[in-house]
Amino acid sequence: MLEEPLKTSVGDRTAKAMAEHLGLHTVGDLLHHYPRRYAERGELTRLADLEVDEHVTVVAQVEKAAMLGTGRGRRLEVVITDGSGRLTLVFFGRGAYHPQKELLPGRRALFAGKVTVFNRKRQLAHPDYKPLAGRDDRDGRAARSEDAAADEWANKLLPLYPACRQLASWQLQQAVDTVLDGLEATGWEGVADPLPAALRAERGLVPLREALVKVHRPRTKADLWAARERLKWDEAFVLQVALARRRHADGQLPAVPRVAPAEGLLADFDARLPFTLTEGQRAVSADIFADLATDHPMHRLLQGEVGSGKTLVALRAMLAVVAAGGQAALLAPTEVLAQQHHRSITEMMGDLAEAGLLGGAEHGTKVVLLTGSTSAAARRGALLDLAVGEAGIVVGTHALIEDQVQFHDLGLVVVDEQHRFGVEQRDALRAKGNRGDAKRTPHLLVMTATPIPRTVAMTVFGDLETSVLDQLPAGRSPIASHVVPAADKPHFLSRAWERVREEVEGGHQAYVVCPRIGDSAEEPEGRGAAGAGKAPGGKGAKPAPSPEDEAEKRPPLAVLDVAAQLSAGPGAPLAGLRVEVLHGRMQPDAKDDVMRRFAAGEVDVLVATTVIEVGVNVPNATVMVIMDADRFGVSQLHQLRGRVGRGSAAGLCLLVTEMPEGTPARTRLDAVAATQDGFRLSRIDLEQRREGDVLGQAQSGARSSLKMLAVIDDEDVIAEARDAAAALVAADPELTAYPELRGALASLLDDEREQFLDKG
Repeated sequence: MLEEPLKTSVGDRTAKAMAEHLGLHTVGDLLHHYPRRYAERGELTRLADLEVDEHVTVVAQVEKAAMLGTGRGRRLEVVITDGSGRLTLVFFGRGAYHPQKELLPGRRALFAGKVTVFNRKRQLAHPDYKPLAGRDDRDGRAARSEDAAADEWANKLLPLYPACRQLASWQLQQAVDTVLDGLEATGWEGVADPLPAALRAERGLVPLREALVKVHRPRTKADLWAARERLKWDEAFVLQVALARRRHADGQLPAVPRVAPAEGLLADFDARLPFTLTEGQRAVSADIFADLATDHPMHRLLQGEVGSGKTLVALRAMLAVVAAGGQAALLAPTEVLAQQHHRSITEMMGDLAEAGLLGGAEHGTKVVLLTGSTSAAARRGALLDLAVGEAGIVVGTHALIEDQVQFHDLGLVVVDEQHRFGVEQRDALRAKGNRGDAKRTPHLLVMTATPIPRTVAMTVFGDLETSVLDQLPAGRSPIASHVVPAADKPHFLSRAWERVREEVEGGHQAYVVCPRIGDSAEEPEGRGAAGAGKAPGGKGAKPAPSPEDEAEKRPPLAVLDVAAQLSAGPGAPLAGLRVEVLHGRMQPDAKDDVMRRFAAGEVDVLVATTVIEVGVNVPNATVMVIMDADRFGVSQLHQLRGRVGRGSAAGLCLLVTEMPEGTPARTRLDAVAATQDGFRLSRIDLEQRREGDVLGQAQSGARSSLKMLAVIDDEDVIAEARDAAAALVAADPELTAYPELRGALASLLDDEREQFLDKG
């Protein structure tokens, strides 16, 4: 019944509008299009007890009514009383004519609105009202009936639906009523309840049919609470069952245990580390090594604070696999990041990464780089080394997935920033672990540089076991962060450039980050580039009449424009310093050359886009200026900030904005400046974004959005649902005893998304 097309219930015209503008196609779609909020008229209040600015509902009798004024100034003033006091109602213009006919002296009615004061008198302007039947004081039953009607109307929750220009909320409510009436008439025939009866009883959850009625037609707040609790469990439990089945299926796949010997590549690497691992790094590594030692593939998410040493932990896992005779692949989303990973890995390994070369270590291996821009000769050599097993580690981009890339014995796949890849890409790389008839699934380690609240990790990465690094290694310096209000106080921005110069003169380096590149491919011809010609130094700029509006209207500041303004000419803020640019449209060789020279200290200031967001490690860089910082998300700002303070000198991050105090964008920046706790910031970030944005990153086939469940507010529900789903799937992986639940999974996952789940 819920899969029935809407046109059978609401007609072709309405069904077409719902499909085109709201994405609603079936009866189930409409019933799960929940009200976004409910209008509450409030409790009945005595006139004597009214407070200003309060939304109230009163039942009273019209004492007098008069039309005052002329022309456009005409207004209807009605005085009502309930015996405890008096209140004036005001209706203006055309809105006065209908009430004039209904609100006659002696008429009793319900009135709802906000109490305001005019000429020292309390009033309701244009209140909602509902006339009541005439009251017969001699008939107690009539009086009680009127009181009951008043209470029912006053306390009713009116659903307000997410609507569109073509369909108003009241039209959606009418359509929902039509569908519910039809289901009631058939006794809800064909509507299965996906939650097992035992689970409903244990959790005290109402049946599905009752929840759907109460969410659309709540009589009380208790009705609404019961409906929401049930529908939250539907979303959480069905999703977690899908992920639990995926975890169970993965556990049945064959994998080769990879146990590093006591002496060999990993042991030699650990012996050369110039520092001691943090307690967190040791604990997470122990979990990973235990997973690698099993005969089913590891599925683990490694997340942590910026600078917590995730790459080192991942490298030790790769070295363990290589030491055990296998190979490891690190898949990075961009060439810049792949090149940086390759550079940092080879630097950390030293001669251990030079197997086969003169001076290479005894237990070493080859570490090769494979990207789209790898030269033909280097590519042929890397492919051969991988195929025969000479190269134990390969770092690359999507180029690793190509058919020509073959491994001798791929044992571990490390994916950096999983949300930037499709599941098919991840799966294609893991499939390269199969050799001939031997079906062996490589172990999988997913890294994310964005700290994720536990509940989000369970929802988005629910198929993975999660490891968290929340300790910073010894020697990491603190990062001071400040908001620079460029519009309100342009001299603050001038001081920011002075601080950059001071850091460079002290032997350090700086980043300047902009939201945009600034070339012709990005913007229409003739469009202003960097804020109506305002120089980054803020000198000579005319103050905008409305900083918030002006910042919203102009294009974001761009790398090419800002770099030129900072360094061109003797009066430029950073004139005389070695300023270079870095962005995604540069040729790979040019990007690599800039990063190499910046890492070598040959560049003072790097003006870049977010290509430096993750993976870039230049300990000598101590200051970062983020232009138009309000254009970035909270977590992205935190990631960018993590590029400084990576050495012994303290870091400084300056968040430049034209947004005035009190605006949401400025509040976000203040939050970033106030704390370096990435997990706390990720919660703030999540609370300011739609849940759909979060789940849109889940390459798991789950719904692209949550309609009732809030991943931050409903942490307990998600955690409990995950435990319940795991227990149910462990006992009945095929859900043979739960046909209704199987049906719900089929509705949640179309064929393509089901394949995503199957692939992992």
